[in-house]
Amino acid sequence: MWPYPKIVAHRGGGTLAPENTLAGLRAGLAYGFRAVEFDVMLSQDGIGVVMHDPDFGRTVWGQGQVAETSAAALAKMDAGRWFGPEFRGEPVPLFLEFVDYCKEQRIWMNIEIKPVPGFEEETGSWVALTTRGRFGAEIAAGDPAAMPLLSSFSAVALAAARDAVPELPRAYLLDCIPADWEVQARELGAVAIHTNHKHLTPALAQAIKAAGFGLFCYTVNEAERAREIFGWGVDGFCTDRIDLIGPSFA
Repeated sequence: MWPYPKIVAHRGGGTLAPENTLAGLRAGLAYGFRAVEFDVMLSQDGIGVVMHDPDFGRTVWGQGQVAETSAAALAKMDAGRWFGPEFRGEPVPLFLEFVDYCKEQRIWMNIEIKPVPGFEEETGSWVALTTRGRFGAEIAAGDPAAMPLLSSFSAVALAAARDAVPELPRAYLLDCIPADWEVQARELGAVAIHTNHKHLTPALAQAIKAAGFGLFCYTVNEAERAREIFGWGVDGFCTDRIDLIGPSFA
C-alpha cells in the first residue's frame, strides 16, 4: 500500500512561484499542499542546495555553475526574479533550511537527488546521511509515511544513498521504463518507480504494481489525465497546477 501523499506539489509552488524556493513552499501551503517534490545538488564546498539546474541562467540570475560556487555564495543569489518582480531577491535555499521549514510546517518530502555530473556518489551519500540527521526519531520508529522518500534518475547516486542509510526509502526515477526495470529497482532496494506519465502504459503500470512497487508519475497537470492514470493503478503524482489539482483530488 502507498503510504505517502497521492498529490505532491512539483518543486514547491508549481506554476505559481519560483521553483525550489521557500516562496514555492509557501505557495503550496496556501493551496493546502503538505507534500513537496524538490531537487538537491552539492555546492563547490560539498553542501546541499535546493536547485534543479547545474548551470545558472534559467532560475538563478547570472552565469556560472553550482559545482563551482560555494554554498554561502549560492545562498545570496537571486532565485526569484526570473519568475516575476514580486519574487526578486528570493534566495537559493540550503538543503537543511528547506528540510527544517518542511518539518516545521509538516510538509512531506520527495527529495530528488540531482547530482551535478561527476558527483553522483558524493551527492547520494550526503543527502542520505544529512536527511538521517534530521529524521533519526522517525527512522527509529520505522514508519515510512513519516520519512522523506529519496529518488533519483542516477542509479549510482541512489546506490550510494542505499549504502549510506539503507533505512531511508528510495524510489528509482525513469523517464522511459526499460525492459530490465525490475532488476535495476530491486538491486537499488527501491520501494517505488517514479516515471514520466507520458511514456507510461496501462500494461507497464499493471506490471509495476504486480511486482509490488509503488508507482508515482511526474508531472501531471490535467485533471482528466490524472483520473486516467489513477484508473491504471498509479499511486500518486506531482503537479505544477496546484491551482487546478488540489491535494485532496484523489
